[in-house]
Amino acid sequence: MSTKRIAPSILAADFANLQRDIEMVNHSEADWFHIDIMDGVFVPNISFGMPVLKAISKHATKTIDVHLMIVDPDRYIQTFADLGANVLTVHYEACPHLHRTLQAIKAAGMKAGVALNPHTNINLLEDVIKDIDLVCIMSVNPGFGGQSFIENTYDKVRNLKALITEKGAATEIEIDGGVNDQNAKDLIDAGADVLVAGSFVFKSENPTATIANLKKIVS
Repeated sequence: MSTKRIAPSILAADFANLQRDIEMVNHSEADWFHIDIMDGVFVPNISFGMPVLKAISKHATKTIDVHLMIVDPDRYIQTFADLGANVLTVHYEACPHLHRTLQAIKAAGMKAGVALNPHTNINLLEDVIKDIDLVCIMSVNPGFGGQSFIENTYDKVRNLKALITEKGAATEIEIDGGVNDQNAKDLIDAGADVLVAGSFVFKSENPTATIANLKKIVS
């Protein structure tokens, strides 16, 4: 069984001290960098774009997990591969030809992820689950950090885990939004593999210790 991973969300970092925060994650027990790219169209917020990702990947020494909350992500698949993304996650809701998008991500040398908004049913992935490396379940409405966790997420994770097992897929489950030390263990027990934590890590007094504590909870 794969080790459970913690992926601090850089959206919650201090942008005026980005290199410092990236070095903190490098030297912490975190496993991945989670980078949210938002276009202000698919979600009601704009985050950072290509130049910032390029700067992050120059300093990051761990897996770069890029979450695209944008319309028409197909246009940028190769760009994100070139910028150093290791995992590229697109939203189910933004991809009318999801199977083709997944193939394109893999062809560009990245792992292919699919994110689901809180209202999107996991059964919609039934036909492509074997082509997906990672499903990112949004446990808040995408677009802003610091929101509170949606309780229905636990059932969603259990249902997704059952689908993965039934289909004999190797897909991993990532949870994004409102993750903290109170719900981390329950999420892992429900079947999650990767926990994205933003505000909980970066707004804490000692982010390195917060990451270490989360890692201890989930291992």
